[in-house]
Amino acid sequence: MPKINLSRSISINAPIDKVYQCVSDLGHWTIWSPWLITEPEAKVTLAEDHKSYSWEGNRTGSGNMKIAAEQTNQSIDLDLQFITPWKSTAKVRFDLVELNGGTQVTWHMDSSLPFFMFWFKKMMIAFIGMDYDRGLALLKDYSEDGKVHSKLDFEGINTYPGCQYIGIKNECSIDLLGEKMAADFQHIGNYVADKNELISGEALSIYHKWDIVNRVVVFTSAIPVKHIPKELPEGYITGEIPSVKVYTLKHTGPYHHLGNAWTTLNSMYRNKEFKLNKKIFPFETYKNSPTEVPANELITQIHFPIK
Repeated sequence: MPKINLSRSISINAPIDKVYQCVSDLGHWTIWSPWLITEPEAKVTLAEDHKSYSWEGNRTGSGNMKIAAEQTNQSIDLDLQFITPWKSTAKVRFDLVELNGGTQVTWHMDSSLPFFMFWFKKMMIAFIGMDYDRGLALLKDYSEDGKVHSKLDFEGINTYPGCQYIGIKNECSIDLLGEKMAADFQHIGNYVADKNELISGEALSIYHKWDIVNRVVVFTSAIPVKHIPKELPEGYITGEIPSVKVYTLKHTGPYHHLGNAWTTLNSMYRNKEFKLNKKIFPFETYKNSPTEVPANELITQIHFPIK
């Protein structure tokens, strides 16, 4: 059986007893779980003592989880049983360490895949690792502020009117995506600062490729324009998004939580809730900017072109 072993960590600016409560009381998981956020309508049945629960959903599959052992303010061990989409089990552990008045949390998993899925091991480790990163970021919000700053609104099927754009195409590590994109948009902003008559819509990002295993992303930061200028700075590209039917998911919250929206849409696609138009790359548009509102109020629309 192909083994899966991984760990992810985060520093949380909250007392260790508060973080411990958010993890050891499974009633809190419905708020910060990186899986349940993708399917709010999933059915969760919580035990009276809040030490176990079962779940059942279309995107999240089904299974159950229970606390097997715990040491107050130190560690929690959980047993997971997955029923669908395939049967498997996992041992999960949280280690908590007090650090500079806050808490260092490390989330471990030991599991395995069915033998016939040996080819999927690297991809599965990458997917689960990203889920853990999303979950720890949500746990950080919840432990520090009592709520998560990642809200999804399923806007559904509509038509994107299309645009022509100028932009900068880039490739980088997923870990550097925010930094690289911010630099590209700063460069574009400087170029159009005195060209308001050129802009015809909201800034957008087009995602050409996600290599989850190697953690590399290829993307274009762009701005819609009424016409393509005859001369552009070195390194700029031009392109067009045609009028297209899309499924749109609105995310409200900091950009570092956008993975929740992208994971949800990818889950919906795999669950055959819509058919992807693979001739047009997925893209996101920005309804406001970090210069206008606090990070928790940022609104991003993620669009998956569909047939």
